[in-house]
Amino acid sequence: MKKSEKWVGEDEAGKRLDAWLAEQYGHLSRGRLQELIQEEMVWVDGKKVKPSYRVRGGEKVIIEEPELKKLDLIPQNIPLTILYEDADVVVLDKPKGMVVHPAHGNWDSTLVNALLYHVKDLSGINGDLRPGIVHRLDKDTSGVMMAAKNDYAHRSLAEQIRAHSIQREYVALVHGVIQENLGTIDAPIGRSKKDRQKMAVIADGRPAVSDYEVMERFQNYTLVRVRLRTGRTHQIRVHFSYIKHAVVGDPLYGSGKKHFGVTSQMLHAEKLGFVHPKTQKYMEFTSPLPEYFQNILEQLRSYER
Repeated sequence: MKKSEKWVGEDEAGKRLDAWLAEQYGHLSRGRLQELIQEEMVWVDGKKVKPSYRVRGGEKVIIEEPELKKLDLIPQNIPLTILYEDADVVVLDKPKGMVVHPAHGNWDSTLVNALLYHVKDLSGINGDLRPGIVHRLDKDTSGVMMAAKNDYAHRSLAEQIRAHSIQREYVALVHGVIQENLGTIDAPIGRSKKDRQKMAVIADGRPAVSDYEVMERFQNYTLVRVRLRTGRTHQIRVHFSYIKHAVVGDPLYGSGKKHFGVTSQMLHAEKLGFVHPKTQKYMEFTSPLPEYFQNILEQLRSYER
């Protein structure tokens, strides 16, 4: 992690923080800077602010910038399940275990490497390491996600995400038996004060709301469908850990113990709906539960018989 600080000049007062940072850090796109601000990697006089914050003369701005390895992305012939593709968007079914874009520890064999081989044309808004990536799924979260093939489509899809109009539903197996059939977890999420690698429910976090319904109950587990009203980092994993029903297998927010032989979260992005950037028609895509997930559910059901 590289930390740097800069001071706002008196003649620069009134500028949006993200725009001011883009002038100071020419190697970072404005979109990437907005992400760093939202991920609480930027402080103004020691305080967290929004990308739209207007800077004032004399303020000290600190930015924590993850060190990126300089490399040329190589298209790789990695199998992809493409659910839909046209000139603007591509919708795919991401497998468990695949990293979305290159980062520390995973410089190749990512979804981006595969997209560059199979799709080729991708938007450039998110820079060289994340072409086409509008949103992400964690490495071990499987399911449906989308990518943009040009900047116009990228801006449209990103705006829908910001407006919380994207329809996203997940299926998760969680610990314990949830008694109510329907519920809402409304708890703000921010970077953990104790561990910068984790997110947590904190009083001054960003608003985060997850609606859920119980699909099936087992002796010590519950299968839930979760609808996201917001899209915070690790939102479902953090929220269910917060209510003492951590996602099974979650190594970061759960017990860290093996369950059913899995060592990563049992979380699947089942449904994704959005308005097409060009046609303005609503489109919806679904992904079936992975085979390993279905097998574990069958195993649990067999215990109940």
